[in-house]
Amino acid sequence: MSSYSRPWKSFEEQLQQLKSRGLEVTNDQAALDYLDRIGYYRLSAYWYPLRRIKLEMGDKSDEITVRRLNEFYEGAKFEDAVNFYVFDKRLRLLALDALERIEVAIRVDIAYTLGKRHTSAYLESSQLDSNFVTRIRPKSGTTKHSEWLEKYEQILYRSRETFVKHYMEKYGPPLPFWVAIEIWDFGLLSWFFSGLKNSDQRFIAEKYGVMHGRVFESWFRSMNYLRNLCAHHSRVWNRNIIDQPKLPPAGTIPDFDRFGGKADLIARSFLLFCILQWLMKQICPTSSWGDRFKQVMASFPTSASGKVGISDMGCIDGWEAWDLWS
Repeated sequence: MSSYSRPWKSFEEQLQQLKSRGLEVTNDQAALDYLDRIGYYRLSAYWYPLRRIKLEMGDKSDEITVRRLNEFYEGAKFEDAVNFYVFDKRLRLLALDALERIEVAIRVDIAYTLGKRHTSAYLESSQLDSNFVTRIRPKSGTTKHSEWLEKYEQILYRSRETFVKHYMEKYGPPLPFWVAIEIWDFGLLSWFFSGLKNSDQRFIAEKYGVMHGRVFESWFRSMNYLRNLCAHHSRVWNRNIIDQPKLPPAGTIPDFDRFGGKADLIARSFLLFCILQWLMKQICPTSSWGDRFKQVMASFPTSASGKVGISDMGCIDGWEAWDLWS
């Protein structure tokens, strides 16, 4: 049974609580409107970095822990949190724009590469990596390919696409690879790519200027993570990335070498946007996506408290001048 005991609060009570903790509110009605439309809990992620920090000694004498207090830094405003939220929303929309084009392009590459060898390559163990199709996972007692197929069957069963109905009625199952792949979501597509043979991963990766298939696989997985954040309207700009991408071998893409050995930067979202920019330049060299990203970044809101900066996103000074962003 849950031990949660905090009472429900009206919007007015929520706003009063924020004021009592030191958050400045210049327009009560506007703040109430935001609480009504966006919600206290979602906005709390954006005023979180405006809360004071307290350093505490841990159980061990040499261990220091950081704890966020309920009190806000002097100068922190409700307006700051809203501005961070709007900035983050612009980032998410920009990310989704790139992710859509990248997903469509890689989808074609996978279908074309494997489809020419076998019409139903996604079903054929011989066409996939041996570990993907034979190694039994202790937790599930089955293979990754079997788990993937189960997920695919669920998506196929739920599909209401006209082309699926047409192929099923005219030819019967299974769907040809280039047809079946069109109903896979980003997650299923990424999962399938992880099950490709090394040679196929490398062949597709090299098309995008990435000379290592497993690196590209990690990029694909991280992009799926980013897409899920964006699709669920979750915070992106200063988030610690759970599914982190691997860096290309040193020297192959020089601008990515700048992240080498810097775990704190690899764990932030700026690296993911660098990956999107790299792939966008391969897919559509004349795209203005990189310029639009620069414009969004230039609009980063400042806070009177001075406790939040664009560096929280993992940016490296002078990134705008890199070849990647030129």
